[in-house]
Amino acid sequence: MTDAPNTPAPQNESADTDEAMKAKRKKMLVIVALVIIVAAVIYALWAFIFSGSVNTDNAYVGAETAEITSMVSGQVAEVKVSNTQQVKKGDLLAVIDNRDARIALAQAQAELAKAQRQYTQSSANSNSLTSQVLVSSDDINSAKAQVAQAQVEVERAQAELARRIQLGASGAISKEELATSQSAFNTTKANLEVAKAGLAQAESKRKAAESNLAANDALIKGANQASTPDVLVAQAKVDQAKLDLQRTEIRAPLNGVVAQRSVQVGQRVAPGSMLMSVVPVSDVYVDANFKESQLEKVRVGQKATLTSDLYGKSVEYHGTVVGFSGGTGAAFALIPAQNATGNWIKVVQRLPVRIQLDPKELAEHPLRVGLSMDATIDLTSK
Repeated sequence: MTDAPNTPAPQNESADTDEAMKAKRKKMLVIVALVIIVAAVIYALWAFIFSGSVNTDNAYVGAETAEITSMVSGQVAEVKVSNTQQVKKGDLLAVIDNRDARIALAQAQAELAKAQRQYTQSSANSNSLTSQVLVSSDDINSAKAQVAQAQVEVERAQAELARRIQLGASGAISKEELATSQSAFNTTKANLEVAKAGLAQAESKRKAAESNLAANDALIKGANQASTPDVLVAQAKVDQAKLDLQRTEIRAPLNGVVAQRSVQVGQRVAPGSMLMSVVPVSDVYVDANFKESQLEKVRVGQKATLTSDLYGKSVEYHGTVVGFSGGTGAAFALIPAQNATGNWIKVVQRLPVRIQLDPKELAEHPLRVGLSMDATIDLTSK
């Protein structure tokens, strides 16, 4: 006779399964909670450590490059430098044939000497014209005396003629004597007219001398040999000729490295011709192109730390934010984006931020224009 089956067994198995499921759910909840806690801790650490700075590797070295151009025309006689050569301010870079400039200077100096002599001559003419005015005054006085004497002679001849006429009416004198007296009277009248004409001529000469003196004085009045207009114009031409002669020697305007040298000996250059460039490697800066979403807290004066691909992470540069560009790179592109037409896709823009580097660090580890940099700005600095 067989025993009946134990019916409570299925219930025990179901209870064990429920307990296992509950333990599994509890374990999953614990894992999820741990993941959330770890994520929160990581985010907190990131916010605490990294939210105080912004970083970009879209940064490049730049400099205010000096473009060397010719200020005069002529043939290049010498070129003293080559590309990559270090130069200092005032170093001779190139020489233009100066023979034409020397001739122009000699001509300008001759014109200056001529103008100075003309001033000296004008001064002497003033003295001469003053003497002529004085002489003319003496001539006028002499002419007046001659007129007065001629007038007396006329009056005397006139009285003699009247007396002769009375005597001739009574027959006391001959007609010949009367005619002689009449002729003498006419002669004295003519002499009076001649004397008056002489007086008028003397007065005209004095007026002419006075006019010439006034005109000559107008040229030199209130001036000396160095300040008269003609001398000043001639002196300006001499100064210009000296400057043109000086400009035949082209010198470096600053310390730097020669680049883009295109001039050759024998080449004829015109004013404004590009000869070469001088890059001031000791005074370079970095233009860091940050995303517009990174610039909310960036301010002028904040400190920055930079590294260069040239030296690697072992060499750090320290700099200061000195300014922001007036527009994004897209705004100044050769062909700006036409966002108002066609299908539009938003692209995060980048704004160049200029960072000035420490000159001492640049002297220890020189950089060149165009090198890539990695820039980090400390937003907590002021």
